[in-house]
Amino acid sequence: MNKTHLLIAAAALFAGITLSAETLKSPGGVLSLEFTLAENGTPTYSLTRGDQAVVKTSRLGFDLFGDDADLHSGFSVDNVVYDSLDETWQPVWGEEAEIRNCYNEMKVSLSQPSGRRMDIRFRLYDDGLGLRYEFPQDNALNYFNIREELTEFAMTGDHTAWWISGDYDTQEYFYTRSKLSEIRGLTDEVRIGNASETFVSPTAVQTALQMKTDEGLYINIHEAAVVNYPTTNLDLDDKTFTFRTWLTPDALGVKGRMQAPCKTPWRTVMVVPKATDVLASRLILNLNDPCALDDVSWIHPTKYMGVWWEMIAGDSSWSYTDDYPSVQLGVTDYSKATPNDTHGANNENVRKYIDYASANGFDAILVEGWNEGWEDWIGNFKDYVFDFVTPYPDFDIAALNAYAHEKGIRIIMHHETSSSTVNYERHIDKAYDLMNKYGYDAVKSGYVGDIIPYGEYHYSQPIINHYLLCVTKAAEKHIMVNAHEAVRPTGLCRTYPNLIGNEAAMGTEFKSTVPPGHTSILPFTRLQGGPMDFTPGIFEHDLSKINSWSDEHLRYTIANQLGIYVTFYSPLQMAADYPENYDRFKDAFKFIKDVAVDWDKSVYISAEPGDHIVTARHPKLSTLNAAQESVARLADGRKNALSGAARFVYALPENATADDLVGATPRDVWYVGGVCGPEARDIKLKFDFLPKGVKYEATIYADGPDADYETNSQSYTITRKTVTSKTTLPIHMVASGGFAISLRSVN
Repeated sequence: MNKTHLLIAAAALFAGITLSAETLKSPGGVLSLEFTLAENGTPTYSLTRGDQAVVKTSRLGFDLFGDDADLHSGFSVDNVVYDSLDETWQPVWGEEAEIRNCYNEMKVSLSQPSGRRMDIRFRLYDDGLGLRYEFPQDNALNYFNIREELTEFAMTGDHTAWWISGDYDTQEYFYTRSKLSEIRGLTDEVRIGNASETFVSPTAVQTALQMKTDEGLYINIHEAAVVNYPTTNLDLDDKTFTFRTWLTPDALGVKGRMQAPCKTPWRTVMVVPKATDVLASRLILNLNDPCALDDVSWIHPTKYMGVWWEMIAGDSSWSYTDDYPSVQLGVTDYSKATPNDTHGANNENVRKYIDYASANGFDAILVEGWNEGWEDWIGNFKDYVFDFVTPYPDFDIAALNAYAHEKGIRIIMHHETSSSTVNYERHIDKAYDLMNKYGYDAVKSGYVGDIIPYGEYHYSQPIINHYLLCVTKAAEKHIMVNAHEAVRPTGLCRTYPNLIGNEAAMGTEFKSTVPPGHTSILPFTRLQGGPMDFTPGIFEHDLSKINSWSDEHLRYTIANQLGIYVTFYSPLQMAADYPENYDRFKDAFKFIKDVAVDWDKSVYISAEPGDHIVTARHPKLSTLNAAQESVARLADGRKNALSGAARFVYALPENATADDLVGATPRDVWYVGGVCGPEARDIKLKFDFLPKGVKYEATIYADGPDADYETNSQSYTITRKTVTSKTTLPIHMVASGGFAISLRSVN
């Protein structure tokens, strides 16, 4: 921004001069944005990178309900204010210990002759743009309802895109790679049945949308900081290749009920020259507000196991009895019911998981199906479906928590709402109080099925507000939240770091529906807004070995499952398979035990959407044993627990305890992971991210030479090698395969 530009802006601010065009450059001069008013007073913008157009001239504004619905033309510019920021902030947990937030900003204040005012704030980073609408208090526009948001993203050509179909209720689809012009013809065949789904249009797709131009630029369109506003789809005009925001309506068709002063979420356009730059970008996090919590000492990354996959695989059930086709809480007497002998959340089975998790250095176990009501929970549009406090007769909540804490394990609470948000809000205070009473500090919530109140969607403004209500109430009770079937994340985990996980995508529970290579796309799309509870670590892929009636076979290798623990960032990682299956492959299971879940540095070595991802990460030592320390405070001062990652970093044996950490010296440790797309790939892995002059023992978990995700998915090799920063290692990944490496410095 030069001196002349600043003087013109200042003149506009103080003299009320109307400007029809303004330019904003990113801090390094990489990106340039131009704001203009068309002849009819319609605000527009365009974005370039160097001499390459990224977003052609695109309009901004809204259509409102009411007599004066036009909030997209007839504007004049009242003033333009510039600002900039260059700061470094520290996330509570994350992919690195520090994040730089460096941008230039331009706020354009607009008004219509009626006195209605609207500001548009542009933030320009070297790797992308954020823009949002703001409505000041001093305004003829006080209460207003949005019919349509008209924000456009006019692409420069028929880009290649990785996309899922537009929907108001779910992101649980597999990604399709196609040209923009092909979306219309493919939409019907890529939609699958979900418990709740609402089709948008033949050309609508969801964010985060990853694209690649013929010139090799990577463009990602998403949104940040969705608060008190619906989530958007992107509807494509496939003749001009222009996307427009397509907000999720509420039950009455309103796409936003607003009261000034207020603001919308950020609309984001990331544009970078390399695929690895997409993975390294922190654009979405930076556009969110700083942490709103005064005390974050109770928030800790967690590696867990649990009573879950056995239900997904069909081996056990969530429900306690088959006696009743319908139940009424407080009326149905479960003490008189005949147990169905398939209920997974029983005392004996839960203790088995506690024992196994404790012995192998895990932090917690999840238990689903512990509470009354599962006999008729789904498909009945039932309001009063769960009370979240009453356990089944075979789940002794007090005794199991005491047993878990003695073993250094926390139990993760499960709150399936069956999408009855009104019922959850009715019970949430008592439910969270019960968690506090028994020492649960994390909850997995679920929103399967159509939303109650009737007619609302998972992504509409009232339900967005419900999700945030749960997170903020949980923070007051020092509870971490992992929400499934909720809205896709938009970086709110920066503001509320107790939001440690979300699902909001097709995860492991979809079994054989998950296509080969799915895991090589998600970090470019769904994970852009925040971590995913993908629930990896499945070693037995032939589900007929669990249930003879099943013909499903999961479509990835064991090495692929190991690679996910590094390539998918999440402070909440599950080892989802049965303990018995890990016992069959103890040598491969060792990587899951050893790997950390929180990092102070991440290096994105090589990547291409849908093809492969290779990532290296360095653990954050301060959080290695945080989960065990939180349990020790509950267990009468017991401090004998030790996480598997801490054992690895400090080179301690399997039977080591936290007492052995006293005086121990940590080794320098790195982890590398790779996942492959639907075609095999050979890479040459350079270790130049390692410090020079230091030797490391590398344990390499790779696809076996005869590995095949369909016919031989459990074939893997484990080799050991001494490496330095000068080493280059050839690695072969089979289709839907991968690899994992643990590196520990040699004393």
